[in-house]
Amino acid sequence: MSDSVNSSKTSSNLSENRMKFPHLRQDFAASLVVFLVALPLCVGVAVASGVPAELGLVTGIVGGLVTGFLPGSSLQVSGPAAGLTVLVFEAVREFGLPVLGVLVLATGLIQVLMGALKLGRYFRAISVAVVEGMLAGIGLVLIAGQLYSVAGMEAPASGLAKLGGLPAMLADAAGSAEALASLGLGAGTIAVLVLWRRLPKRVRTVPGPLAAVALATLVTLVFALPVATVEVQGLLGSLQPPGMDAFGELGNVAVLGTVAAFVLIASAESLFSAAAVDRLHDGPRTEYDKELMAQGAGNTVCGMLGALPMTAVIVRSSANVQAGARTKASRVMHGAWLLLFAVLLPAALAYIPLPALAGILVHAGWKLIPLREIAAMWREHRGEALILVVTAVSIVAVNMFEGVLIGLGLAIAKTAWEASHIKLEVIDKGAGPVQAYLSGNATFLRLPKILDNLESLPQDRPVELDMSGLHHLDHACRTALENWAERHSATEPVKVTTP
Repeated sequence: MSDSVNSSKTSSNLSENRMKFPHLRQDFAASLVVFLVALPLCVGVAVASGVPAELGLVTGIVGGLVTGFLPGSSLQVSGPAAGLTVLVFEAVREFGLPVLGVLVLATGLIQVLMGALKLGRYFRAISVAVVEGMLAGIGLVLIAGQLYSVAGMEAPASGLAKLGGLPAMLADAAGSAEALASLGLGAGTIAVLVLWRRLPKRVRTVPGPLAAVALATLVTLVFALPVATVEVQGLLGSLQPPGMDAFGELGNVAVLGTVAAFVLIASAESLFSAAAVDRLHDGPRTEYDKELMAQGAGNTVCGMLGALPMTAVIVRSSANVQAGARTKASRVMHGAWLLLFAVLLPAALAYIPLPALAGILVHAGWKLIPLREIAAMWREHRGEALILVVTAVSIVAVNMFEGVLIGLGLAIAKTAWEASHIKLEVIDKGAGPVQAYLSGNATFLRLPKILDNLESLPQDRPVELDMSGLHHLDHACRTALENWAERHSATEPVKVTTP
């Protein structure tokens, strides 16, 4: 009798849990997939950023357990991103690792404030060409820098030096057995990532980055390859909360510029990723201001722990959706799996070869370069394609922050040029009044051209000026046109049709 009662209670509890968490099975399975995708990427981004590998895991954990709980985008997954690798590496090299926490903390607080002020939606107004140019520039610098790591060598400081030094690096590697072994392992990792999509679906249940790192680790152990592996410090030993001395660096203009770059890039990448993820599922749409606040909360926690900055990551987010996730529970659980790994199996990181992680980031950098989008833009909007290319080249030639500013400046200049576009059509039948039609936007930027064309009309003929086709007529143009009409009317009348 008691067994039947207990059995009925158990079944009742199960049914209640199913009602409370109707998608638990799908979310649990998806969380494991996202964990397996995130693990090698978290470690790889940390190593490429010049910080302990465990700090990448810390950011992934915070992205799951903190940002994952908060409202905004239900299926988007956050963590350390390849898109910030170059900027973080430069910041750590210039200001030191203790200041990284201050940079990330300030970034998070600004993001929270911007979300509270409902500025998140305005990030969607940033020119797509600038954002894609920014990612392309990051991808080029990332590829160039990580190719040195693939060969087990140290990369030069600037983007141009990285690209220019590649031939010499390959020549030096050809004469070193260790460098050749490292290059072979990195190239094999990239080959696995490229070919993984062509394998049967059952095989592809294992994420490509995890499979590539696992195979590279196995090859390294079996053949005792002379390649560098990840240095392990332990989770608690890696945490470096910023001290008061580090906060004093906020008076440095260069530090504030880096914070501004963090805010711009992390926010834009997260919100553009949210828009892309929304197109992958039919669930609730992203609330952009809340998502910006969630990203800010995560970065605030990461800053207090001295970890890497976070963004939403499209690779993990798309894997989450494709694995069947239905609610935010999947991303929260993926953070829990990362925490368990960091606590229970940190020593496993020591077996991962650095060339394999560099190969993963070379592949990630290549995917940041929007080759198809550039070709499509060139066919349809050459001005936008030019902005994209100039932004990317500027980031490589100068630095991240100034490159993005150059791209934004070009986008604004292009918009101002197009906004002031105006057309004057003149019909002269040889007799009777000369007909002039103005259309477009009459602004002071095009005033000299408008007046030159009008003043070139015959002075001994009446003129019919039709301005009904204008979308905009600013005060400067209106005044100048009235003065021209008055002067012309002194000899022949001018009939004006106002917009």
